[in-house]
Order: sequence, then structure tokens, then C-alpha cells
Amino acid sequence: MVVRDDSARTFEVIGKEVNDNRLANRIAAMQRLDMNVSYMSPPVTTQTLTKESIKFAGYVYEPGLYDRLQADFLERTLRQADDE
Repeated sequence: MVVRDDSARTFEVIGKEVNDNRLANRIAAMQRLDMNVSYMSPPVTTQTLTKESIKFAGYVYEPGLYDRLQADFLERTLRQADDE
């Protein structure tokens, strides 16, 4: 899976350590909080893809992007709870 921060134009390739369904639900929750993020599965090919071989035009690889997005999501969620 690939996570993209469309505001910063960065991406990170996430291995199978993150469940696809859990990732989809987390990204949807982030989008509900107006975070400009998306995810996708790399295309299926006959070649073996490595994290380093996946590239997106106009995007820069950011190691730790998913962790940063989760921290931002938690901060926004807590801030929203405090506002209520």
C-alpha cells in the first residue's frame, strides 16, 4: 500500500505490516477531518516491486510519513474533542 499526503506532495510505501482494511478506515477518518491524504495499492505486475522502485510523478518519498499522519490525526482528534 502507498500512503500519500497530497498537501505536501509526499508519499510512503507501507508494507504488509499494516492491514489493508485498517489502513483504508484510518485514511477515511483522516479525510473526514479535512486531511488531504489518500492511499492506493501499487499496480499488479509480473515484476517484483521494491519500496525504492515505486515512484509518483510530482511526489517525493518521505520516510515516516504514515507515522507523521497518524500523529497529526491524533492531535486533530484530541483538539476536536476539547472543542466540544
